[in-house]
Amino acid sequence: MITEEQIKRINELARKSKTEEGLTDAEKEEQQLLRRQYIDSFKANLRAALDNIEIVDDQKKS
Repeated sequence: MITEEQIKRINELARKSKTEEGLTDAEKEEQQLLRRQYIDSFKANLRAALDNIEIVDDQKKS
């Protein structure tokens, strides 16, 4: 699971990348790592939510 601090860092790097200063190579690597962690966390949460869905069919055919 991704933490609030990691999300804040992702946003900081995104803002900095849009400035004239830009990101250093180390910051670019950190940004990619954090983004991958965020995506993986999102996918895991989505999978867990989908696994808990139960489909109920009220219209049964005889």
